[in-house]
Amino acid sequence: MPVKHPKVAVLLAAYNGMQWIEEQLASILDQSAVDVTVYISIDPSTDGTETWCAAYAAEHSEVLVLPAAGSFGGASRNFFRLIRDVDLEGYDFVAFSDQDDIWHSDKLERATQNLLSGRCDAYSSNVTAFWSNGKVQLLDKSQPQVAWDFLFEAAGPGCTYVFSKKLVVRLKTSILANWQQLQDVSLHDWYCYAYARSHGFQWYIDPLPTMHYRQHERNQVGANTGISPLIARYKTIHDGWWFSQVRLITCLVGRGEDPFVQGWLRLGRSQLLKLSLSAWKCRRRLRDKVFFFCICCATAVIGKETK
Repeated sequence: MPVKHPKVAVLLAAYNGMQWIEEQLASILDQSAVDVTVYISIDPSTDGTETWCAAYAAEHSEVLVLPAAGSFGGASRNFFRLIRDVDLEGYDFVAFSDQDDIWHSDKLERATQNLLSGRCDAYSSNVTAFWSNGKVQLLDKSQPQVAWDFLFEAAGPGCTYVFSKKLVVRLKTSILANWQQLQDVSLHDWYCYAYARSHGFQWYIDPLPTMHYRQHERNQVGANTGISPLIARYKTIHDGWWFSQVRLITCLVGRGEDPFVQGWLRLGRSQLLKLSLSAWKCRRRLRDKVFFFCICCATAVIGKETK
């Protein structure tokens, strides 16, 4: 009797992906011990991505390209569109994929085994970042989760996320109910992690890397390594983008009335100073706890009052 494998819907957001998408798809279709269907949503591209994907899907029954839906202007809106428009009813699990990485052949097998164990509702993992010059580096996101990290950071790269059917049904309901507001959420992986943790779902971050995470000049976020990414992240905080996203996501996932959140939600100077003292329960990694403390204090002292 044939072995019944878990059915996984892989949601892939594409934009000008011709340089690497074939290698990405090959690694997805090579997954062990799962039955995979790939759904591709393409932001209007200039490099022939739409034509190539249509031809590829015609030759691979496991790959489906969604109808054009206009310009998304970023991966987050594209992923929200995928969750909204793909019929997920017949699948056991749902995974996110970027267009330019290389998955280990057991990535989904490892994820689904963890989910089937009953100890978690969502799975993500560490990744091995790699550059065209041959450099590789482990990106460790598997530090212990803390009380409020989900309001201030993602669980790691969204391309490692795999959801249980129970969670993705609830997540889709939330996305449909908050569709217009979600258009202002810049990072879908952050929102999904915040939603899951806010609603009592268990999340497992696997310390074993399950994919090669390609680094190049067009990465929307990319690896947080070295001084340059740190400076770039500081600028997003100084410009107000990061704090506005914190506040937006916090309210969208229904935590705006929590007493802890009420203590800083306005993000005034005194509230930011108070929030800085909670850094240990707002980020997972020690370096990020220190950075969080410093940023809250610096913004309170030299930043503009947030209304």
